[in-house]
Amino acid sequence: MKIAKLDVAEIAYLDEGEGDAILLIHGFASNAKTNWISPGWVQFLVDSGFRVIALDNRGHGASQKFYEEAAYALKNMADDAVGLLEYLNIKQAHIMGYSLGARISSTLASRSPERVSKLVLAGNGYNMIEGSFDSSEIHAGLSAASLEDVTTQIGKDFRTFAEMTGSDLKALAACIMGGRSYIKREVFENLKPQTMVIVGTEDTVAVDGKKLADIIPNGHFEPIPKRNHMNAVGDKVYKEKVLEFLAK
Repeated sequence: MKIAKLDVAEIAYLDEGEGDAILLIHGFASNAKTNWISPGWVQFLVDSGFRVIALDNRGHGASQKFYEEAAYALKNMADDAVGLLEYLNIKQAHIMGYSLGARISSTLASRSPERVSKLVLAGNGYNMIEGSFDSSEIHAGLSAASLEDVTTQIGKDFRTFAEMTGSDLKALAACIMGGRSYIKREVFENLKPQTMVIVGTEDTVAVDGKKLADIIPNGHFEPIPKRNHMNAVGDKVYKEKVLEFLAK
């Protein structure tokens, strides 16, 4: 991973391959390696003729850590992604975000539509507008003295995943609260890029993917059969649907 020293944050990233650029934005408590390299996405897209850029979001992986909740406002994280494109002299790219990455990608496409060729919102649905779980339970799980002290299942799940990825728990605790604001429906109703919403059929974190796609002017929905929020990431159908979408 390389480090881009942007105006407001130091962002770790990889840049591989040649062709049309695609920027990959990972999910909460993950990083570029866990979300995109290990599941084969980077190699798959490079082999398919793309220039692949994948970043570690602020507070994650090798990127700069912040401990104030306000630092993780979605607009700040979206601006990091745009700043990285500017740093790399990329005027426009396809954007794909998974889970929290879909929230960041939606914000990016709303604030900087000229930067986006096509948009893939994965692992998130209409819950980005209405919500689907209590993020304070995740905050409590990340802030607990140990995994054994976590009292809710969702708190345990995210604490376990964060520990598995070697994450900074304090930074993630700030991130889950700072980036939890719901996105206004009008943001999606006014998205300009062609957009694919893709969610696992057994995903209980992301809900109502089709409902979200239906309000996006150039949106459509694709299911990932028999996959949940965690195991959909490297799915073959997911990869094939994305490649098909980008090739249109």
